[in-house]
Amino acid sequence: MSLLPELRYPSVTELERSARALAAHRPGLCALRRVGASRAGRPICLLSVGHAERAVLIVAGAHANEPVGGATLLALAERVVRERRLRDDTSWHFLLCADPDGAGLHVTPAPRTLLDYHLGFFRPAGPEQPEWSPSVLPPDRLPPETLALVRVIDQLRPYLQVTLHGTDLGGSWVQLTQDIPGLAEPFGKSAAELNIPVETGASDAAGWPASGPGVHVMPAPGTDPAHLSMPDDARESTWYRAHLYGGRTAVVEVPMWASDLVDDPTPHPAPAAAMARLARRLLQDTRQVESVLTDALPRLPGPAGPLLRAARWALELVPGLAGDWLRPPPADTTMAHVGSVDAFGRRLPLRAASMLLRVLRETDDRAAPALEHLVGSWSDAFAERFRARWVPLEHQVEHQSRTVLAAARHARDAAP
Repeated sequence: MSLLPELRYPSVTELERSARALAAHRPGLCALRRVGASRAGRPICLLSVGHAERAVLIVAGAHANEPVGGATLLALAERVVRERRLRDDTSWHFLLCADPDGAGLHVTPAPRTLLDYHLGFFRPAGPEQPEWSPSVLPPDRLPPETLALVRVIDQLRPYLQVTLHGTDLGGSWVQLTQDIPGLAEPFGKSAAELNIPVETGASDAAGWPASGPGVHVMPAPGTDPAHLSMPDDARESTWYRAHLYGGRTAVVEVPMWASDLVDDPTPHPAPAAAMARLARRLLQDTRQVESVLTDALPRLPGPAGPLLRAARWALELVPGLAGDWLRPPPADTTMAHVGSVDAFGRRLPLRAASMLLRVLRETDDRAAPALEHLVGSWSDAFAERFRARWVPLEHQVEHQSRTVLAAARHARDAAP
């Protein structure tokens, strides 16, 4: 199955080069500055457009495997420079890449298939992700990428922070730390115009209230999370930092490959049986990866690098997550939600296998062929089960850009 994109995603170097050129072209309007450094010493840069006190912060690259954010960030920056009305009473600030080290390890800027995407896959373990680390680490152990992002939020005090995310296969959805009234209508209209399904039952937002199809509002701090086994909690992440200053955060997700199976709001006829089946498959698939890891681990040089740490972290999540799925589901569970869980259940062991495969290939380990077979067959089965169709990159960027601009407009209207 060939799923060839027309364009490719920009690297961190290309993002910095483009931002530098924009700042040089409009020096009185734009400024590019270094706001921190990664663990490996790579610069973390912020492009600012406009001088108004009221601020919007756009964050790209929080997850290395979600490269659309960089392309959207550049498109938005150029549009804000071009359209004065967007900056009449608002300054815009663009964090080019929150995790430049991770971006350097995810090496599939223009995947033709899901297999291409997974052969170069990297997503750090949770404690090493800049937005998530505060939810699993004490303050004195936060990575420098997180500290840089927190400093920027504290300096700008944005009324809106938007973090640009993406999914490999599925639909588009928005997660809000506080509702933005009026956002659901332009979000849904944009998705329909660009033939992007809306993920109405996103597993990431299970049990959250919705202000409209695909627009999910995080439960208030102090309430139980939907997945009790998960070690992190979005309400402890950097997404909530803007609340210290009366702001809120929108997380805008857009798919690389689309599937209409995550956009079906009809009730599932047997959700408990379906969820139990997905939990069993998740455990079975994970055991296959763990078997390869157990065989190869004594031969691998230490200490574990980021790929192996991330693979092991993903595998460790599985038993608790499968247990969550065996709990009785709500009576109104939809086809879309079960489809989203199905995708997540395929995604987690596949990602672990893909990162472990990269480690085994680097060491020319004899266990690599077995894992190559798993990664290839699982990637193909994922695409075929969900009837994956490539979303043109320009459509990914346009939908994410429209949603950001609508969120900024409606959040400004809702601000006190």
